[in-house]
Amino acid sequence: MFKGTKMSKMPNTMKILLCEDITKLGWLGDVVEVNVGYARNYLLPQGLAKVANDASIRAIAEEKAKRAEQRINDGRRLENAAKKVEGAEAVVAAKANEQGHLFGSVTERQIAANLRAQGFEVADEIVQLPEHIKEVGTHAVTLKFADNVTATVNVVVVAEQQDGDPETDAG
Repeated sequence: MFKGTKMSKMPNTMKILLCEDITKLGWLGDVVEVNVGYARNYLLPQGLAKVANDASIRAIAEEKAKRAEQRINDGRRLENAAKKVEGAEAVVAAKANEQGHLFGSVTERQIAANLRAQGFEVADEIVQLPEHIKEVGTHAVTLKFADNVTATVNVVVVAEQQDGDPETDAG
């Protein structure tokens, strides 16, 4: 540093007003304190936040009320969907050898498609598999509708019938 000059220490954090819901940070209309660099380099240029002041807080209050009501309605809808699907059974047929090992695996997409075919409201992303299912049998699978809304379904994997398949007849 230069001799005889005193650098004023800039604050490391600043208060911002969120203009969007941001995962792990807050909801629209929340005033949060973040690192200056995060605010200046990402949140402010992307339009995700504004510098918190009285005018910006008043301007966003109405939108915040609408979003809060929407979150409550979405939460109720997700809870109802979870209650309906709780304990349901998805039967998936897959090619397997005699020992019950699948040639491929059962994926989240297949499970969600099977549940949708039964009339349940299930998106592919909510099916939580720690790893793809690679064995014939019954497997408990968690559906995560939201952070605090989950349901468990049974996935029954059965060996696909290969009658009349030229590969099986040739062996």
